[in-house]
Amino acid sequence: MIEIHRCPICDGNTFIPFTSILDHSISREKFTLNKCRNCELLITSPRPSNNQLDKYYTSPAYTSHISTAKNIIDKVYLTARNFTLKWKLSLIEKNTFDTSEKKLFDFGCGTGEFLKAAKLHGWQIAGMEPSPFARQQSDPAIRGDIQPSMKELTNENKKFQVITLWHVLEHVEDLNTTLQELKRLLVESGTIFIAVPNHTSWDAKHYKQNWAGFDVPRHFWHFSMKSMTRLLEKHALTVVKIIPMRLDAFYISLLSEKYRNNDQVSILGLMKAFLKGLLSNHRARKNMEYSSLIYVVKK
Repeated sequence: MIEIHRCPICDGNTFIPFTSILDHSISREKFTLNKCRNCELLITSPRPSNNQLDKYYTSPAYTSHISTAKNIIDKVYLTARNFTLKWKLSLIEKNTFDTSEKKLFDFGCGTGEFLKAAKLHGWQIAGMEPSPFARQQSDPAIRGDIQPSMKELTNENKKFQVITLWHVLEHVEDLNTTLQELKRLLVESGTIFIAVPNHTSWDAKHYKQNWAGFDVPRHFWHFSMKSMTRLLEKHALTVVKIIPMRLDAFYISLLSEKYRNNDQVSILGLMKAFLKGLLSNHRARKNMEYSSLIYVVKK
C-alpha cells in the first residue's frame, strides 16, 4: 500500500481524517479518505500499489468494464451509457472550438463504446486503456485504435482537437504528469472534456460512507469544484464551462441504496434512489453541486 503525504494540487502536507469507505464492488476491504486542509481534495490513502491494482479491476463485478447485463444494476448502467453516448457527442460538437480535422483522443476509454460512437459520427479516433480485460472486451472494429499506455502517442505530430476523460481522472496515479501529457497532445485551439464525481453534491452528503461515487480504492482522488479548478489552473488550463451530468445522480443513488442495504436492491430501493436523484438535481440547480460534473477546458 502507498501512503500519500503531499497533496498533488496545492503541495500541502496537512490532512484531516475524513471517513473510512468499504469497497462494495469487489474486495470488501476498507479504505481511508483524508482531506487536504488547504484545497478540499479528498485522497484515498493508503491506496494499492500498481502491482496490486489489477485485482480491484479485473472482475465481472466491475460495472465499467461490462458489455452484457447480469442484474438490474447492470441493465440500468448499460441503458444510461447507451443514452449518454449520443448526448456526449452532441455536447462535444457544441463546445469544441476547432473541428477542422475532427481528431479525438479518449483517455481511459474502457471497452471503447464512446470511441465506437465517435468513429461512426466522423471522428478520427484514438484511445488509451491500461486494462487488458477492458481492451479485450472492445469491438474488433476499433480495438486497433486503443493503446495500453501513453507511450504509443509520442509522435510530435500527433495532436487532437478533442481529448475526453469520462470518469477517468479520479483513477490516475499521477495527476500532474497526466495533465501535462494531455495538454501536449492538444492543438492550441483544442478542448478537453473532464467528467468526475463531485463529493460536495447533495447525494454524496446524504449517503456519506455509502456514496457510490467514492468507489475506493479505484478512485484515488475525490474532487470538488474548488479542488478541480485549482488543479487545472496549476497547469494553465482554463475552465470555460461546467456542465452537469444529471443522470449520474440517479445511477449513483441506485448503487448507494444497494450499498446501504447490504447489496440488496428492492422495489422500494429503486423508488428511493429515483427520489434522491431528483432531489439532488433539484438542490444543485442553485449551486451547481451536481453528482458529477463535466469541466470543459482550454489551454
